[in-house]
Amino acid sequence: MRFQLLGPLSIAHGPETVVLKPSKPTSLLAALLLHPGTVVSTGYLLRAVWDEEPPATARAALQTCVLRLRRLFAKYGISATTIEAVPGGYRMRNDTETLDLALFRFLTAQARAAAGTPEELYRLREALSLWQGQPLSNVASGMLQRDAVPALEQERLLVLERVCDLELAAGNCHQVLVDLYEGARHRPVRERFTEQLVEALYRTGRQAEALAEYRTVRERLRDELGVDPGPGLRRLELAILRAEELGPAARPPGPEPTQPHAASALAVRDRGRAAAGPAGPPPVPGFAGRAADLRALAGRLTDPGGPRLLVVSGAPGIGKSALARQSAYEIRAAFPGGVSAVDLTRPDGSPLDTGEARALLPAPGGGGRRLLLLDNAAGAGQVLPLLPETGGATVLVTSRRALAAVVATHGGFVHRLDVLSPAEAQDLLAGLVGAERIAAEEPAARELAAVCGWFPLALRIAAGRLLTRPGLSVADCAAWLAADPPGRLALAEDPRLSVPEVLGRAVGALPPELRGAFLLLGSLEPGSGPATAVEESVLEQLVEAGMLEDGPPGEPYRIHAFLRGYARWLARDRAGAAALLPG
Repeated sequence: MRFQLLGPLSIAHGPETVVLKPSKPTSLLAALLLHPGTVVSTGYLLRAVWDEEPPATARAALQTCVLRLRRLFAKYGISATTIEAVPGGYRMRNDTETLDLALFRFLTAQARAAAGTPEELYRLREALSLWQGQPLSNVASGMLQRDAVPALEQERLLVLERVCDLELAAGNCHQVLVDLYEGARHRPVRERFTEQLVEALYRTGRQAEALAEYRTVRERLRDELGVDPGPGLRRLELAILRAEELGPAARPPGPEPTQPHAASALAVRDRGRAAAGPAGPPPVPGFAGRAADLRALAGRLTDPGGPRLLVVSGAPGIGKSALARQSAYEIRAAFPGGVSAVDLTRPDGSPLDTGEARALLPAPGGGGRRLLLLDNAAGAGQVLPLLPETGGATVLVTSRRALAAVVATHGGFVHRLDVLSPAEAQDLLAGLVGAERIAAEEPAARELAAVCGWFPLALRIAAGRLLTRPGLSVADCAAWLAADPPGRLALAEDPRLSVPEVLGRAVGALPPELRGAFLLLGSLEPGSGPATAVEESVLEQLVEAGMLEDGPPGEPYRIHAFLRGYARWLARDRAGAAALLPG
């Protein structure tokens, strides 16, 4: 169970999210959640619920609101003592496990501690992913809308500005354009967003658009406020008009992620100095194992006579993106022209269309051999139109599909990824949770890895549960997950860390015939050949979709035990499966 403030006020209960209706109890709950773990005075609560003119009976009505909330909590299995009556007011003891606002602030604190390292950007991105829209949009309290909502939005904007500064410093100008357009359009008086947007457009060769953005905000500031843009924007305009080359964006100072107004370096490069290539994706936090896979990718990608196209394919959640990004980071020195990464999916998991993907591709450069990672490709139809736009770069693609149509027409190599070995799974858990904690319960850790099917996605979710529950033993965690692995391997705050979400989208994208075949395969006993129950043409399509594997001679096909368990989990509740898998 989790309370969610960073969007409509809601209660996430298992796979369900209940958005509360605007009411006085909803306003009361919002006022309490905004101050987790602290006593909120009765006077403050009265003003939050009734604004500035509470009725004479307000104190008694406040107790009624508390009673109504406790009844609502009981409906979702939340203890009535979650709201404590204390002298002078009420208190709710929420933490990172039960309140998204608490988790957001915890992640930004982690980012401050990791300032100057790749971990900082990773944590800030993780924090921003918790936001689901306008905070408290269903809360009717005028006081909270006037005072609390702008303060919450300010916290988000400071983090977003910091993220954009870090991305610009890393050379990832294309990746932040969507965020910067949104910030500059909706908050023109917040000049830093416009400054970042103008800089990003100019660095990607779109100087006319950069000047147009500057002049739009200049006219708006003059018309609405009677002021000119600040010195940072004016320096940028002058650099563009002079056609000056901007030096590499300086990494913004730390440790505070709330220091986004430090201007990017605008020093002009010395004539003749070679352009610095993009920094590329950072190392994957907690990455472990895959030594043979890393060697294979490095050997093919860095070989001057090797393929210019390489596809990493495999089942959903098996770690394709992590392997590709770690490999790109480790071999970045072999690509003096730069390493770039483009995610071909939106945050909700839906694929980008061709126009959106093209807009994110880096401009071709002349600084030497380049590597381009196209991550999370939905299929050949998404990749083929992009290849002519890559400017001769070596292209690394990750996809559940093997993309046979791509390698058949453009050449290349397909690297099929399998689950981690038991030892690698142990190493991943140790790297994420802590070596001492895993070593202290080594047999339980092996059991936990087995429950997770040695799938990196499932292992990271289990590690997240252990990290947020320091008192939870590895053995208890393994036992709890073993009772319902597909259903319980989910972190409510992020659909990308949810087995039902990730695998549900993968199965839901299959045509009905393949979907039915996948559910049928789940009903087979381990060791029985899929070919005895399903036609070979259907099995081949399931292999291409990443839901089935080619096996050794004598057993042409096999299904991962973890995917078999997920298929059984779906098949147990046909109504639930029908709702999850549309079409």
